[in-house]
Amino acid sequence: MRIALIKETKTPVDNRVALTPKQVAELNKQYPQHRIVVQSSDIRAFTDEDYRAEGVQVQDDISDADILFGIKEAKIESLIPDKHYFFFAHIAKMQDYNRPLLQSMLAKNLTFSDYEYLVDENSERVCAFGWWAGVVGVYYTLRGYLLREGCVLLPNPDRKFTLAQMRTILATAQLPKVKILITGNGRVAQGATYGMRECRAQELTYAQFMSDEPVNMLSFYQASVDELVKRKDGKPFNRSDFRNNPEEYESDFIKYAKHTDIFISCHFWDPKAPVYLEQEDFIKNQLPIKMIGDVTCDICGSIKSTIRPATHAEPYYDFNPITHKEELPFSSKDNITVMAVDTCPNALAIDASEYFGEMLTEYVFKPLLKGEHSDVIDRSTILEKGQLTHRFEYLQDFAEGR
Repeated sequence: MRIALIKETKTPVDNRVALTPKQVAELNKQYPQHRIVVQSSDIRAFTDEDYRAEGVQVQDDISDADILFGIKEAKIESLIPDKHYFFFAHIAKMQDYNRPLLQSMLAKNLTFSDYEYLVDENSERVCAFGWWAGVVGVYYTLRGYLLREGCVLLPNPDRKFTLAQMRTILATAQLPKVKILITGNGRVAQGATYGMRECRAQELTYAQFMSDEPVNMLSFYQASVDELVKRKDGKPFNRSDFRNNPEEYESDFIKYAKHTDIFISCHFWDPKAPVYLEQEDFIKNQLPIKMIGDVTCDICGSIKSTIRPATHAEPYYDFNPITHKEELPFSSKDNITVMAVDTCPNALAIDASEYFGEMLTEYVFKPLLKGEHSDVIDRSTILEKGQLTHRFEYLQDFAEGR
């Protein structure tokens, strides 16, 4: 078997990798009957020379590989027919902007497995960047708020930025005395609360957060999904029921929003689930929110002020709560500033790649290289030789444009 790590082709660029140089070298040593190679790239956090230094073969042409691993969506023209690809495709929720990608993968007779659906028997993800997204989401959001207020700036991460650097900066920064709401209780939210604790922020109780008394230091409250929604018929919240029947619930978010200065969104959202923030809610409910770090980045999803994704080069834009239109970042104190970078972990590309590679090694590479059947891989496989698999047959009408 021949496996290749492909060059990232999506714009804006992503510096992460599926395996670090040391991880590739170790797998090649453990499974010498197979070979993992790397397609040459000038944008990775790890350079071609970093891979060569570990004895890894680097080449431009990877057309002889059987399985190809990337991070973000590959450009349609780069897809090689009859191959097996792994990356984050953003098609399973019927994201319209990636319909052409799905159509091309079908036409090119590809087998395709999506990292987002590498889950165990309990539907818990086993390979994800979520924790890193939460950490970076906090950093970017605080940086944006300080820019908005004209205060001391947090430095913008570069390609080699590390978690250790970020921790040092957060631990010594002069941060605002405001209330932050973090939503969700999964890996993304865990990363966000980690970031807040690195800031020496005070974690509030429900009663403290809902109080009208001002805080005397940076403070936060984490609201889990059972606090954010309620059943329409008044019955108690049930997590399994909410997962299976999200349309039976309505939002209970506004009561929190009325006490929130900065909102960091880390919750999973299903298109059938309630909307937390409508565009008109800011004026109608006189919300004090001035900064939203939408780490989930569901465009016009549960937070309707998130009207487009942002980039690492330009992480922020303003949302005008009266016109419901985008304006230049920090252009008016009456606007809400939005941070909506949809690839937050890329700001810590070295650390995040190492973590992700460890998970992929355990749940994907070892089963593949040992020739073992893997239910985890099966559950993530959307296409099998140009045909939608049973779990994803619902995408047929979407693929055909119906």
